[in-house]
Amino acid sequence: MTKHKSLAALHEGLLKKEFSSVEITRACLDAIEKDTLNTFITPNENALHKAQEADEKIAKGEASFFTGVPLAVKDTLVTEGLRTTAASHMLDTYIPPYTATAVERLTDKGMVILGKTNCDEYAMGSSNENSAFGPVKNPSDPTRVPGGSSGGSAVAVAAGMAPLALGSDTGGSVRLPGAFCGVVGFKPTYGRISRYGLIAMASSLDQIGILTHDAYDCAATLGAVAGWDRHDATSSREDVADYVAALDKPLPKLKIGIPKEYQIDEAPAAKQLMENALKLYKGIHELEFVEVSLPNLIHSLAVYYIIMPSEVSSNMARYDGLRYGNRERLKGSLEEAYAQNRSGGFGEETSRRIMLGTYALSAGYVDRYYAQSSRVRTLIREDFLSAFQNVDMMLTPTSPTPAFKIGEKSNDPLLMYLSDMYTCAANLAGIPAVSYPAGLDESGLPLGLQLMGPAWSEEKLLRAVNRLMPLHEV
Repeated sequence: MTKHKSLAALHEGLLKKEFSSVEITRACLDAIEKDTLNTFITPNENALHKAQEADEKIAKGEASFFTGVPLAVKDTLVTEGLRTTAASHMLDTYIPPYTATAVERLTDKGMVILGKTNCDEYAMGSSNENSAFGPVKNPSDPTRVPGGSSGGSAVAVAAGMAPLALGSDTGGSVRLPGAFCGVVGFKPTYGRISRYGLIAMASSLDQIGILTHDAYDCAATLGAVAGWDRHDATSSREDVADYVAALDKPLPKLKIGIPKEYQIDEAPAAKQLMENALKLYKGIHELEFVEVSLPNLIHSLAVYYIIMPSEVSSNMARYDGLRYGNRERLKGSLEEAYAQNRSGGFGEETSRRIMLGTYALSAGYVDRYYAQSSRVRTLIREDFLSAFQNVDMMLTPTSPTPAFKIGEKSNDPLLMYLSDMYTCAANLAGIPAVSYPAGLDESGLPLGLQLMGPAWSEEKLLRAVNRLMPLHEV
C-alpha cells in the first residue's frame, strides 16, 4: 500500500479516504515485522494509537500535509518514551524524556513514528556494520552493505517500509546510504535544521538529514523541519524558503563546477559514472559545466579523520557508566570500573575513534594534529567560497564504488574511511549537499551522484535534483 508512494500521494489518499492512517501504518509495521534486512532496532508499539489519532484529525478536517503519514527515525535522534540506543550497548536501555526538535516538528504535524532505525554505533561508520545490533543489509543485494551510518533509514525508504526517514550526516552518513540504496539523501547547511536531540558524535560536523524517494518529498520535509530553534544555539535564523513551490519553477541557467581534484584514477567506477552523467546532461540548455579547482580538497579526508575523532573523544567522555550510560558490575578500583564500563559499552570502531581523538588532543600533539587540521579546514572552506563565486553548485560522485560486500573492508579501517572521500568536505565546509540516484551498474547496484552548493542554497540544489534525477530512471 505504501511502497514507493510519494508523500503527496499518501496525503491525497488519506483525504479521499482511499485508506486510513491505521491501514498504512499497519502495512508498514507488518513489513517491518517480516523484514530480513535488520532495518529497525526498536519498532514503535504506540504507532497504531498515533495513527488512530491522525485519522480522527483527518475526519475533522484538521489534517496537515503530513498527518497520518508514517516516519522512520534513525536511532541517534531521541524520542520521548521510545528507546533510543544509538546502536550501542552503552545506551541499550535508554528511554529519552524528550524528543529531538526535527522529529517533534513532524509529529506535531501528525506524522506517525514507525520506530528507530539501525545505524552504525553513535553514527561512526560508512557501512552500517558497526551496530551493536548487527549489520543492516542492502535491499538490492543482502550480501552487501547499505552504506553508513544511516543505513537503516535508507533501507527503510528503499525497501518500502517507510515513505520518509530522518538520519544524521557527519561526513556523508545520509548521502552514502542514499547512493548505495538508490534513494535521495540530503544534508543541509550547518544550522539549517536544529541538532537538538541528536546524540552528538562530532558537534561541528553533525547535521540531521533526510532520506526520501524524490526531490519533492525532500523539499516538503525540509520545509517542515528547518528553522531556528531556541534549544540549539547553532541553529540559524536564516529565512526558510518555500522549497516545494520552487520545484515548480523552470530551472534557471546554472553553471555547475566539476572539481578536478575529485577526478581520481583510483576510483574508476566513480570516474565512469561522472563521464556518463555529463554525456546525459549535455543536451540540457540551462546547464553549463566547467572544471573548477579546490586546491586543499586533497587534504579533506585527512583533516576529517583528525577533527571528527577529536570531537568524538570529547563527546564520548560523558559515557563512563557511573554518571551516564550502561553500567557494568563494578569491580576493583574506580579506574578499573571506568575501563569495564567503557570496554563493555563501546564497540571496536567507537573505541578506535575515541583513542585516535584522545591522541590528537593530547599534550604535545594537539598543535601538530588538531590545531593544524582546523587551520586546513578553514582553507578548504575558503576554497569552496572562492569556487562558488564562479559556479552555482558542484557535481561529484557520492561514493568511489557501489555498495561493497559485508565484511569486505571490516579489517581495514583506512580502506573503509576512503568511502567518505567525496562526502566529508561538505561537512567540513558546512555547506548543503545532496546525493540522488543515478542509475544502476552492470550488477544492478544503485549508483549516486552528489550536488554541493553554497550555504543556504538548498532550494537551488533540490530544483536541480528534480530536473536531473528523472533522466537516470531505468
